[in-house]
Amino acid sequence: MQDPIDPVKLDRLAQVAVKVGLNLQPGQDLVLTAPVSALPLVRRIAEHAYKAGAGLVTPILSDDGVTLARYHHARDEAFDAAAGWLYDGMAAAYDKGAARLAIAGGDPMLLSGEDPDKVGRANRAMSMAYSSARDRITRFATNWTIVAWPDAAWARLVSPDLSEHDAQRKLAEAIFAASRVDDDDAVARWEAHNEELGRRAAWLDGQNFAALHYTGPGTDLTVGLADGHKWIAGATETLGGILCNPNIPTEEVFTTPHRLRVSGHVSATKPLSHQGTLIEEIRVRFEEGRIVEAHAAKGEGVLQKVLDTDEGARRLGEVALVPHASPISQSGMLFYNTLFDENAASHIALGQCYSTCFQGGESMDNDEVARRGGNSSAIHIDWMIGSDKIDIDGLSQSGERVPVMRKGAWV
Repeated sequence: MQDPIDPVKLDRLAQVAVKVGLNLQPGQDLVLTAPVSALPLVRRIAEHAYKAGAGLVTPILSDDGVTLARYHHARDEAFDAAAGWLYDGMAAAYDKGAARLAIAGGDPMLLSGEDPDKVGRANRAMSMAYSSARDRITRFATNWTIVAWPDAAWARLVSPDLSEHDAQRKLAEAIFAASRVDDDDAVARWEAHNEELGRRAAWLDGQNFAALHYTGPGTDLTVGLADGHKWIAGATETLGGILCNPNIPTEEVFTTPHRLRVSGHVSATKPLSHQGTLIEEIRVRFEEGRIVEAHAAKGEGVLQKVLDTDEGARRLGEVALVPHASPISQSGMLFYNTLFDENAASHIALGQCYSTCFQGGESMDNDEVARRGGNSSAIHIDWMIGSDKIDIDGLSQSGERVPVMRKGAWV
């Protein structure tokens, strides 16, 4: 039977990951994390990395079976532990100039049948242990990117009515199309796409809105923007001056909200797949930047545990604009993966902000980020609030209302 994953397009994805996603520099080391099922992509990325002059490529692999063994056999106290030594080592590697690449994949619902208390505790322990490495990433202290592997278990979830072979092929083709590697000019297509996203960001920077106002079914939300915020899109420059694309794919233009200036209520327009749980029909209410009421039709217990991670988990760290006409939205697929689903709709993120989303952010310390309204947390979780029924207005510093999106389309 023909391989469900086109090897030519897979090779293009690896090339785009190295040349566009990372913009890997000669002599630069690479830390690569991936599910073990993604080894075919890991090997191709390593090949392209070394061709680009990489120093040392270090893969760190995870396995669904090993993960489940912990939940089925580990002692209770094991769920309050995390491999801090590993994440500290990754942070040290980034401090020495290593790039970071993550391959998303695996079964999104792997932990759906496990004890939610253990899942929550394990996630919290990992989030806390990972904070030092996450800090380097959110500050863009190094170049980093995320790409996706069409894992068979993931494919079965996305297309349950198809055979495993056909489901994996369908998911692979969707990933390749969204990642703009389904023809020979993948790198050139990314250059053009980044240019268009950059024009959107430049217009928003020129407007210098004080806030965004969202209205639509179940939504009347005002998101104040951080003082001196800056809009980022597509390619992003690291503190060291390397231009990288953090997400492959990406359709968003995003910035930092003010953690104290969010008010109103909002309803999710797509389910959130989080650590093996599908959280559906999220509805929250904000007062003075903080979520004071939260509900979900399904997975509410997990949502509440997320919100209780730390004080910053109930506040916003990102606001992103994505047109309803994005290729991922038009595919009509629910990917059960935030890397893709967040690029189908405008979204917000609970938790940690990006210091790069400030004018002069490259020289700001954490105290200055906080003074300008940036949020701090051990988590960063995106969820979708945009659709073809949502309108967005920008509110100027003088209170003037400027249309930004109508029914999910850029005005």
